[in-house]
Amino acid sequence: MLTNDALSARSSPKAEPALGEMRLEVVVLSVTDIARAAKFYKTIGWREDGDLTKDGYRLLQFTPPGSACSIILSTAASGISPAKFLHLVVADVQTTRVELLEKGVEVSEIFHDETGGYNPFSVHARSLGLHPGRASYLTFATFDDSEGNSWLLQEVTSRLPGR
Repeated sequence: MLTNDALSARSSPKAEPALGEMRLEVVVLSVTDIARAAKFYKTIGWREDGDLTKDGYRLLQFTPPGSACSIILSTAASGISPAKFLHLVVADVQTTRVELLEKGVEVSEIFHDETGGYNPFSVHARSLGLHPGRASYLTFATFDDSEGNSWLLQEVTSRLPGR
């Protein structure tokens, strides 16, 4: 976390994790052009939570709408390959795709795993269109940020037990 304000702005059921609990709250993404990356995430509507410059490096923290997990864009993380298949769970992949397209983001066509399973990673397993029956967890679209980090939109309409 970069600021206390960012912490208090989050909606969380508990302020502190319970003993044994592990929460994924931040993912660091390496960027070469932090201003270009910041513009991208501001354009798609992510909240800027913090901005820190230290020892010649700049860190920016952004949080997607409704998320408890943020990203930190960092020039200090040079040498790290772009992240791939970071999942963004959405209620309606068609609507989200249209919203991103309207903001100038290049988004793939909507697809599902034609083998009937869960494999959004292999382009060879993809079939265009919504999953037959619109099964939760099985319809996707992808986009990249300005730095080559890859995001996967995953439609979830009903959660599996325990989630």
